[in-house]
Amino acid sequence: MSKISEQKKLIDYLSGFVTPLRRKRFDDVLRNRTRYVTIALEDIYQPHNTSAVLRSCDCFGIQDVHIIENKNAFAVNPDIALGASKWLSIKQYNKSENNTPDCIKHLKKQGYKIVATSLHTQAIDIRELDVSHKMALLFGTEKEGLSPYALEHADIHVKFPMYGFTESFNISVCAALSLFYLTEKIKNQMLKWPLQKAEMYPLIIQWLKNTIKDADLLEKRFKNL
Repeated sequence: MSKISEQKKLIDYLSGFVTPLRRKRFDDVLRNRTRYVTIALEDIYQPHNTSAVLRSCDCFGIQDVHIIENKNAFAVNPDIALGASKWLSIKQYNKSENNTPDCIKHLKKQGYKIVATSLHTQAIDIRELDVSHKMALLFGTEKEGLSPYALEHADIHVKFPMYGFTESFNISVCAALSLFYLTEKIKNQMLKWPLQKAEMYPLIIQWLKNTIKDADLLEKRFKNL
């Protein structure tokens, strides 16, 4: 039996332990999930900002989030994230003192264009960003912004139009604005942004397991059938 066939059978089995409405909800959400755009957060030290970004990612259909932990450990504020993290695929980079290079190398290997959000003098208005290539949006710390390494190794820098006295938006606001604009632009241009079936099956299994009590025990039972 192929891996995909086995996954589909497991999905059918586990789906018997959730309501049809819940199962339909998974399919509806998956139709708007994408890996064409991803988010990377570099060393964010305020959990409420990280949590707000995770929530925006879930709301706008972004499946993957990359967390770079240099000085600050990844933490979620449950009152703000509202459970968003359990529906996302979160990859943490925390094995060395400076984990930014590992994250950027991984993203470039996956074919992502690295887009740094910054006030760099050569930054373009985000509305001018070419979306014909899949992209990873990098966001830095609340005060310092992105590290010199991240800025140097980004493929392009973008900024947000602002018309007031303050110099920048809060990071969670930047992420939400970026995702709203870019996901709409990508979908309107009919690019190949949706997930493939082979990508959907592992997510459905994980979401079912996140929902069902004693899901691991049920999965073992299924494998012994």
